[in-house]
Amino acid sequence: MSDIRIGMLSFAHMHAVSYVHFLAQMEGVAIAGIYDDDHDRGGRIAAQYDVPYFRRVEGLLDQELDGVIICSENALHAPLVLQSAGRVDGILCEKPIATTVEDGLEMIERCRETDTKLQIAFPMRFAPPVMELKQQLDAGVLGEIYSVKSTNHGSMPGRWFVDHKLAGGGAVLDHTVHVIDLLRWFWDTEVEEIYAEVGDELLHPGLGIDDVGLLSFQLKNGVFGTLDTSWSRPESYPTWGDVKLDVLGENGLISVDAFEQNLQVSSEEDGKTSWVNWGSSGDEGLVADFVEMIREDREPSVSGEDGLRALEVALAAYESSRREEPVALQ
Repeated sequence: MSDIRIGMLSFAHMHAVSYVHFLAQMEGVAIAGIYDDDHDRGGRIAAQYDVPYFRRVEGLLDQELDGVIICSENALHAPLVLQSAGRVDGILCEKPIATTVEDGLEMIERCRETDTKLQIAFPMRFAPPVMELKQQLDAGVLGEIYSVKSTNHGSMPGRWFVDHKLAGGGAVLDHTVHVIDLLRWFWDTEVEEIYAEVGDELLHPGLGIDDVGLLSFQLKNGVFGTLDTSWSRPESYPTWGDVKLDVLGENGLISVDAFEQNLQVSSEEDGKTSWVNWGSSGDEGLVADFVEMIREDREPSVSGEDGLRALEVALAAYESSRREEPVALQ
């Protein structure tokens, strides 16, 4: 069986480093090359993994690839997907799918027209604690579900993440899509209505973009939910988020911390406390699922439509905050 050939398109998003790390360890997978518009960054990572570096997207797409992983700035997801569709069997695109609904729809349609499988990078679906919660919910352990309280807090990432033109939004967009995707996956339902309070520069004066938000929403299955999202963690915080879920039902409460499977290691050499994961990685599961999708010629586990629905909720949160009233979703 020949290797699945994967190309990496941009390392602008920090998750790309994790994805390529796990790709390099997978049997039957070849990293065919790396494209990055930051030549120093792209060349350095290509040298680290001993793979070719390409200054042009077309140069990498010409390498008879089976799939590409896109980790560019959010606003560049659409052009890279449109350029890759029809040239590869599968595309794994970092979240959010795009910065506008129109771009997301165009990406989905182009992939449909060219018979290209479009998967969105929602690694939390592959985090073991979250997967266990999904199994418990499917088994009906909690009975009728009443509500879900969730958080997603992280460090302020800086760089292009605080440039509205490239990012499309700040902390609310960055973190909302992760949690909303999980809730849609849990119950195969949509957000019906949302009310949000969004704060610009509340935690980081002069940032120029939102860094905190509190969302309240109703799902179409009757479940009421809240999401506390922010860039409130210090730079030294040991991970990118703290996805936590409290699901309340008639039979009790299940609380999940998606990042709890770790050892806390305090190192004088590093100058801070870090988390050393001892459980399976959501990123590893995501990348493995993407490769299996290509190899098995099956539909994506997390589709472009999934990415679009999560984006719509995040954008509705911004609209609700601007209008200072609840917003209904279709």
